[in-house]
Amino acid sequence: MSVDGGAQRLKTEADEPGWEVDPDDDWGVAVVATVGRQLRLRRETVGMRAGELGAATGYGEDLIYKIESGKRIPRPEFLDRADEVLGAGGLLSAMKEDVAKVRYPKKVRALAEMEGKAVEIQLYDPLNIHGLLQTPEYARGLLLMRRPAYTKDEVERMTAGRVARQIIFQRDSAPELSFVLEEWTLRRPLGGRVVLRAQLERLLEVGQLRNVELQVMPMDREEHAGLAGGIEVLKFGDGSAVGRSAAVANGRPVTEPKQLHILELRYGIIRAQALTPRESIAFIEQLLGET
Repeated sequence: MSVDGGAQRLKTEADEPGWEVDPDDDWGVAVVATVGRQLRLRRETVGMRAGELGAATGYGEDLIYKIESGKRIPRPEFLDRADEVLGAGGLLSAMKEDVAKVRYPKKVRALAEMEGKAVEIQLYDPLNIHGLLQTPEYARGLLLMRRPAYTKDEVERMTAGRVARQIIFQRDSAPELSFVLEEWTLRRPLGGRVVLRAQLERLLEVGQLRNVELQVMPMDREEHAGLAGGIEVLKFGDGSAVGRSAAVANGRPVTEPKQLHILELRYGIIRAQALTPRESIAFIEQLLGET
């Protein structure tokens, strides 16, 4: 519950950016609609009005109706509080896991699922620091650069999705991760220099993980095999793999051995042309000192 000047202020849609339902996400729409129906049925069973439930959970009446009609994604803490207030015995709280997934765009969920199964991941992004390495502030600053502009809701959903994917670093059986970063992406202060400093510090933190290798491609290199675009290669425990690059199959995911070989060959050359992991960490430390 939010308090302002000693008076209760109930949350409205303006206070909750990033929790709209994507109408093109069939599974997400179904999950949120189911949660909304259960919430309404439980509220009506105990004879409580929407406004009363809102007051008890810190939400405005209109927001309660939107959640019940499947138009808004409820926060996990709201479900816990509503479960307690309505005496649902854990029914509403049990839906938190699926509801949390719904907030992230469908493409992000699919990508996170693949990353969660991979045993080795090779990543090169020529334009930005890779999403798996971005701090929330850097990700938000980057998304705000897009033209035509994303809505505030879209920016929050995509930022949350990128941050959620970083759970990959905490997996018990974390994959081997290799990143090649362009020097210029480490120098451009998107979002401001404070944001850039925090991002460089995050890179140094991740770079210390035993399963992660960070390499920097300096701007003064006279040879560069990555000019055709970014590269992603994910390898799985059963020996299969999937790759993607703008230079192969128009950026569509590929699984054919010949096309995967092209991506891995190109990625290997890029790594050989970049600074070593140890040199790269020292380089990032130098940049941090200059920022």
